[in-house]
Amino acid sequence: MTRTAPPARRAPQRLDRGFFDRSVHRVAPDLIGATLLVDGIGGVIVEVEAYHHTDPAAHSYIGRTARNAVMFGPPGHAYVYRSYGIHWCVNAVCEPEGSASAVLIRAIAPTEGIETMRARRGVADDRLLCAGPGRLCEALGITRALDGAPLDAPPFVLLARQGTPEIVAGPRIGITKAADRPWRYGLKGSPFLSKPFRRT
Repeated sequence: MTRTAPPARRAPQRLDRGFFDRSVHRVAPDLIGATLLVDGIGGVIVEVEAYHHTDPAAHSYIGRTARNAVMFGPPGHAYVYRSYGIHWCVNAVCEPEGSASAVLIRAIAPTEGIETMRARRGVADDRLLCAGPGRLCEALGITRALDGAPLDAPPFVLLARQGTPEIVAGPRIGITKAADRPWRYGLKGSPFLSKPFRRT
């Protein structure tokens, strides 16, 4: 009896800027399960939040400023800002140029360069390496220097997810405006979330 070898697993497809040229509400859940690497360090995206330009919680809601200018540019670029003057946060700009909508990357499950992440973060618990946007940027070495950088070119690598993950949604975290909108998405059951989703 001849055994048939299982089909070879295809290499993950790289996400280009066209992936982000869609509604932020479609891009955000589609990023769950994708892989984000910066200089080869990173892992699987397990939590994001969507921010639309009509959303009072979006930085672009007040109009274009020096801080948020990248949001008004073409899709598929990184918008990096400092939160509360302390932590860097990275977003993916979405929708056609001028829309000023973006997806905040809130957490990843670390898979590549874990020792480097541990050294940068000064923690040994892998669940705390990238659970939260500030921790994630520190672990991956993301600073304002990458503001406006294309997400489909070095040092970034974004790989499409393989398979269809089970996604949960709920209210966003750490905001006071439009806080009830269920625009936070996460990988169900992941231990690497910044905060568990409330059960409904």
